[in-house]
Amino acid sequence: MLLQKANGLSHPHFLNTADLTQEEIQALIALALDLKQGKVQKSLAGKTLATLFFNPSVRTRVSFATAMFKLGGQALEISSNNVWSFEYEDDVVMDGSTIEHVKEVAPVLSRYCDGLAIRCSELVTRSAESASTGSWAESKRDIVLNSFAKYAGVPVINMESNVYHPCQGLGDAVTIKEQLGETKGKKYVHSWAYHPKALPMATTNSQLLGACDLGMDVVLAHPQGWELDPEILALAQKRAIESGGSFSISYDQHEAVEDADIVCTKSWGALPYYGNWEAEKQARAQLKDWIIDEEKMARTRHGKFMHCLPVRRNVEVTQGVLDGTSSIVIDEAENRMWAQMALLATYLGD
Repeated sequence: MLLQKANGLSHPHFLNTADLTQEEIQALIALALDLKQGKVQKSLAGKTLATLFFNPSVRTRVSFATAMFKLGGQALEISSNNVWSFEYEDDVVMDGSTIEHVKEVAPVLSRYCDGLAIRCSELVTRSAESASTGSWAESKRDIVLNSFAKYAGVPVINMESNVYHPCQGLGDAVTIKEQLGETKGKKYVHSWAYHPKALPMATTNSQLLGACDLGMDVVLAHPQGWELDPEILALAQKRAIESGGSFSISYDQHEAVEDADIVCTKSWGALPYYGNWEAEKQARAQLKDWIIDEEKMARTRHGKFMHCLPVRRNVEVTQGVLDGTSSIVIDEAENRMWAQMALLATYLGD
């Protein structure tokens, strides 16, 4: 559906931070910090955001609801447990389990609401075991998110898909800017960490892109075999160069964190094993030393520690780091709300 771009932005939806120019990202960061500091006020009085959750959520659910409330609007939560099963493929005979097509769902919700926010990621589950998935090529289609964006008549915000978590990426960028002030030339390390099950790459993809937009010297650290999608890496390289920063990859966690200003850690599943998680689990089990601990943080330049949460204490990061003075994970979580307030004010505002 042809949709007018919001307030002159280069994309009508917020599906990936890289859909926007770096100038637009910087403007959103500045607005988020101004809102937090009370320098500006924005109003979405009378506006409604429909939030559709196909996965568990704590911070995303509460931060979006609170953001809309603070702006004078309302968030209407729709859980996948309480709606019909939707169909997303075109030209299908719907004589199976699906009851309603997104071609009707998205336009109807667009008549009721001023914006739609979608969370649908295959690997985000409550289960102790990795979720069953198809191939990465199939998952990468992000058919749920992209179908809503295709047929909606209002802005669609990605609250996490299989490929991207742009609200986390933007929120982290706000936190880094708040903590460091000038970000150009500062060192940001994004490190893989061991986890008992395979997790999505979406958060890492967006956190990486967020740092690359800040002109930082960005280092991605992970074991061999845990490389990210080549298209994401190429995009990160491009955005880093455009912002005046750099992007590199390290297979040595100790070496990577040397003189870092920011250390952010997150686990993700290995692409070569995508969908074959039992085999991936056996390979991953040999990598429990990929953890952020006090010794590694001591190698930094008085660096700050970041994690998107939820976090496995003493698995991904030691409690000494997490509870210590270098940890800014609570500030990071709070800034998701301010970043989303900036997004909502921009995309839904008059």
